[in-house]
This record gives sequence, C-alpha cells and structure tokens, in this order.
Amino acid sequence: MNEHYKQHDIEAIDVIRAWNLGFELGNAIKYIARHNHKGDPVLDLEKAIWYLRSYIDNYDLERKYSDTVTGVTHL
Repeated sequence: MNEHYKQHDIEAIDVIRAWNLGFELGNAIKYIARHNHKGDPVLDLEKAIWYLRSYIDNYDLERKYSDTVTGVTHL
C-alpha cells in the first residue's frame, strides 16, 4: 500500500463511504486529504477543484431539468 494512504488514523475512503459522498465529491475529498503526502500538492488541489466544479455543473444541470419539469424558479 502506498504511504499516502497511511498518513492518518482515518482513511479518505472511510469518510467518503460514511458520508455517502459519491464519485465526484469523494474524489475531491480524497485529493484534498492526500495533497501534502504525495507528488505535487498544487496539482492534487487542482484535481479536487476539477471534481468540485464537475459536481456543481452536474448539480446545476439536474436542478434546471427538475425545474423545467416542475415549473420551479430559483432566484
């Protein structure tokens, strides 16, 4: 097992599962948790941002679709 998995008492995968974060949020947490323990910290934080942006973009698409179906308008 790689050393960046063993840096803390709690592994990122345990948090992701316990909080039921799913793929995109889970990957963001994973990259944030490990950013100082392997390779290039900034690159890992940029990956976390990418996953957060993807989640937000998909969330917005789902909300817009739902709003179209239900007729709900957000400010």
